[in-house]
This record gives sequence, structure tokens and C-alpha cells, in this order.
Amino acid sequence: MSVNNPIAGLNKVFDNRIRLGVMSMLMVNEEVSFNDLKGMLEVTDGNLATHLINLEENDLIKVHKGFIGRKTNTTYSITKAGEKAFTDHITALEKMINGVK
Repeated sequence: MSVNNPIAGLNKVFDNRIRLGVMSMLMVNEEVSFNDLKGMLEVTDGNLATHLINLEENDLIKVHKGFIGRKTNTTYSITKAGEKAFTDHITALEKMINGVK
């Protein structure tokens, strides 16, 4: 990997705009419900679920299943590894944008 490669520090998992959106929301909120993520990102249940599974399988987010009354409630939070990976990705993006040589 070349030191001058502008995309070297980018994380492939965050290439997708939906995963990027999920991670951005989880960086600033302790946890976010499935329905809130779906509404804010304006995506379908299936589309969002697929991206959440990808993030979970990469240990970037944690899933919390519970109940509010009798209704199931699923929320998501970022893991320490996810926080670091996303911060590193944003730093790499900033370097790329600023044209660090």
C-alpha cells in the first residue's frame, strides 16, 4: 500500500451510503431504534436490515432486542471497534479531501 494512495485509509465497509448514514447516526446517539434509522435514512425495512447485518457481522454495531409494553423494540449502538473504525475512515476521508501529500 502506497503512502501516497489517497484511498488507502478508507474502510470498504463504509463505501455504502446507508452504512455511512447508520454509523454517523450511531456516533452521535447512544442508541437508535430500527424505525428511527429507517425513517431518518428513508430506506425500506429489507434494505436497512441487510446493511445492519453487515455492520453487526463486522463487529461495528451491537443489536439490542427488547420490549416496550408488548411490542418488540430493536435498537442499535456503536461498538468501541466501530467507533475507532469509523473515526479512522473519516480521518482518511478528510486527508483525501485536503489532498495530504
